[in-house]
Amino acid sequence: MTDLTTITTAVEDFLAAHDPASTDRLEFLRAQFDAGLAWVHYPEGLGGHGWDRTLQPAVDRLLAEAGAPTNEPHRNIIGLGMAAPTLLRFGSEDQQKRWLRPLWTGEEIWCQLFSEPGAGSDLANVATSAKQSGGSWVVNGQKVWTSLAHDASWAILVTRTDPGQPKHKGLTFFVCDMNAEGVDVRPLRQITGESEFNEVFLDNVSIPDDQRLGEIGQGWAVTQNTLMNERVAIAAGTVPRESGAIGELTKVWRERPELRTHGLHDRVLRFWVEAEAARITAERLGQQQAAGQPGPEGSGSKIAYARLNQQIASLELELLGAESLRYTDYSARRPVIVTHAESPAGWRFLRAKGNSIEGGTSEIMRNIIAERVLHLPAEPRADKDTPWKDLPR
Repeated sequence: MTDLTTITTAVEDFLAAHDPASTDRLEFLRAQFDAGLAWVHYPEGLGGHGWDRTLQPAVDRLLAEAGAPTNEPHRNIIGLGMAAPTLLRFGSEDQQKRWLRPLWTGEEIWCQLFSEPGAGSDLANVATSAKQSGGSWVVNGQKVWTSLAHDASWAILVTRTDPGQPKHKGLTFFVCDMNAEGVDVRPLRQITGESEFNEVFLDNVSIPDDQRLGEIGQGWAVTQNTLMNERVAIAAGTVPRESGAIGELTKVWRERPELRTHGLHDRVLRFWVEAEAARITAERLGQQQAAGQPGPEGSGSKIAYARLNQQIASLELELLGAESLRYTDYSARRPVIVTHAESPAGWRFLRAKGNSIEGGTSEIMRNIIAERVLHLPAEPRADKDTPWKDLPR
């Protein structure tokens, strides 16, 4: 069992060899990964030591106190929260060694190519095809709502490789080079004015077979694991206490006493308690994720995150009154990721509307909870055993 003394010694030895004040930022991060202090719960050689995940905050604290740079995780949330756990679970040793290090250091940003115009909530209905050609696959199709595609080097991609199978069985999962010939990324403008997500067209894109994750036809199992990791990652977005939406609301409450009116205190307090409960739940689910068992319970956290964000953003607008409506910058921007603290209350209100859609709609999350957590009878599915090519579209 690893104790705090062991961790402290490991960090001190690392810092003695890599002084943050005199070491290039990228060189420092690469060395941190190689020393097993990136993801301490990952295996040795892949950024960790196989230690308990709960020890990572202690490592991060010691490094921060020494002035060490971070890998700016907000810039690569899909890579860190979705692609990395999927690579760890389904990737070969060569794939893990090729992709995990530059993913963690932020040298390579990742996105996901999942949803399609005709397959959003019904993700198993994807039509993007992958046909084998020698040692490669030729991919054609369209993906949509792809966050970070404009900045990404790699994408995790689900395709249909056997249209003669039922929709859940004929899928295969790949890693796609976003700079490959035939990949066309186009911005989609949001209600906030910016374009942090995109539609992506794949026109005869060649993907080598060694960029396949899992077996041919195993794509749905890989996708399900990735989605469960995504929901945990989304819900865990407010893991530090009083960060995210609740942090901005409580900041206004404390710093602007003149805005407090009768009856609002109880609502602020109630949301604080709910946000703290959601934070602790997300932390527990994160521990399951680290153990390779993200589980369907992440859908509950994801729903709570979406609902709370929207309710908190609404209360912040109510608290600020007319002042909150001063949001006039609707210029078309291409951010990597915009954080709550960098934007006005009006932006937070508008952006929160997407929380109940991204990562799976709240309606689908409730179905998952009903069937996989509460074990209620599944909804009738007439297309369950029908070959995908015979389904009406």
